[in-house]
Amino acid sequence: MSEYDGAPEVWPTRDSTVVDASVEAVMAVIADFAAYPEWSASIDAAEVLSTGADGRPDRVRFQLRAGAIVDEYVLVYSWSADHRSVEWRLESSTLQRNQRGSYRLEPVEAGTRVDYELEIELTVPVIGSLRSRAQRRILGDALSELKRRAESR
Repeated sequence: MSEYDGAPEVWPTRDSTVVDASVEAVMAVIADFAAYPEWSASIDAAEVLSTGADGRPDRVRFQLRAGAIVDEYVLVYSWSADHRSVEWRLESSTLQRNQRGSYRLEPVEAGTRVDYELEIELTVPVIGSLRSRAQRRILGDALSELKRRAESR
């Protein structure tokens, strides 16, 4: 008998870290989508589809592979005027019903505090250990990989 009860599979996360880099350096890493496959273990490809009037990417296509989870999706981005935060939402996906997320950056004495929020709703259930591994790779690694990349520049 299956554990699936028909309810949506929702994966929320919220985390923060301090990065030993300036707000500008951290935001530059976040905004450099073409480089994501170099430092994000779950992103196989990222392509900017369009940019806004401010020259920043506003639609980006991703190819994700996290264990058994494989997806191609497009996110729509909104950048703050002060260049300290970015929010995104899902436009289309082969596996997700919804995705919303944000990075908020705050200068602190040791560098930049990064607050990360992400909520993903999948169209299909993912069971047991597959779910645990995928959640760890998709949700858990995002902040540590960003930190490592920003501090290495």
